[in-house]
Amino acid sequence: MQDSSWQVALSGVVPALAAMWVVDRLDAKRPEPPKLRRLVAFAGMLSVIPAIILELAVMAFARGHVAPEVTYQGASFHAFLVAAIPEELCKILVVYWIVWRRPEFDERMDGIVYAARAGLGFALVENVLYLAGTTTLDDQLRVWVLRAVLAVPGHAMWTGMIGAMAARKRFDKRGLGLLGGFFLGVAFHGAYDLSLFVQQPMALEGKDGLSGLLLVVPVALTILSFIVLRDMAKTALRLDDADAATAAARAAADPPPPVPVYFPSSS
Repeated sequence: MQDSSWQVALSGVVPALAAMWVVDRLDAKRPEPPKLRRLVAFAGMLSVIPAIILELAVMAFARGHVAPEVTYQGASFHAFLVAAIPEELCKILVVYWIVWRRPEFDERMDGIVYAARAGLGFALVENVLYLAGTTTLDDQLRVWVLRAVLAVPGHAMWTGMIGAMAARKRFDKRGLGLLGGFFLGVAFHGAYDLSLFVQQPMALEGKDGLSGLLLVVPVALTILSFIVLRDMAKTALRLDDADAATAAARAAADPPPPVPVYFPSSS
């Protein structure tokens, strides 16, 4: 690979880092500790390794039982069972193992912040790997742009949905919770991948027109994911602000006892 190609591949970290900054701005009122945010992002980067192992294990188990990826059945299997489920599982486990039981995880918005961080750590590494595996500079630039506006924010939003629903269930005992959020994130992720994976069987059948129309689906799913997570974030912030205001009012109504002042006795 040429030096310029390596530079483009390594620049694949930029979209994920920019998205992390955007997510942090959403939680600017009561931000999470920077060190903990960085730890979750780093663990998200490392989660690529178990995700790859799981994906290879699923493909090995399914070999001979599931049609190849160039078929519609194979494309569907790879989109949901090989890609979406293992990847979302590894990303959300980062949140569970690192921050779920920590005292810093004390608001609904934290579920979105930490889950999105884990997703973006994963997307950062995946993005560099995709770009490094692209053969020409023109293809790299095309992939860079498409993934920057679709796949990278997608990873943040899909896992963010899981974190949002898990946190809502934790603090309010409402909503679908961790399992429901997981299925929602997998549904979005799998549908996104499927719309890309079915390009192969469609091309083999000569359905170029329909294949081209189907490329609208990833864009539409990314926009819909943004709308869904934005509404979840608005709800989380509204409820967190209400809790913070209630806590402040209680503190003002019940001030701490005065500190006694001792005067030295005269001899």
